[in-house]
Amino acid sequence: MDDKHEKGIKAKLIKCEDVEDVDFHFKHLRILGNELIQQTRFNNLIEFLNALSNKKRLIILNILKEKDRCVCELEAVLDESQPSISHHLKILERVGLIKGWKKGKFTHYDLIEEKIRAFIELLTQELI
Repeated sequence: MDDKHEKGIKAKLIKCEDVEDVDFHFKHLRILGNELIQQTRFNNLIEFLNALSNKKRLIILNILKEKDRCVCELEAVLDESQPSISHHLKILERVGLIKGWKKGKFTHYDLIEEKIRAFIELLTQELI
């Protein structure tokens, strides 16, 4: 952080009601921010939230709640091409929200409910 930005922040902090020592408070906030930025659980949470930030992926997760599905079933649900569906499935699988396996000639996908619950618990812990 450059000096100008730091001075600007400190000028605002000095106006806060509960700040007695601006330099100490600023240093404490910078340490806190750096510790939080370094935590890997935030990276995991960001990957989870990014995976959920797409309507088609949410639809895929919703349809998999009912039962495992093959890609062709997901194509019919979403009216999308196989490559498009595969792209979304790879994102969900990489985060660990779904798993795929061969069932005859087709690959089927299913939810990993424990992982979804773990991410929701982590999100709750971090925000509440």
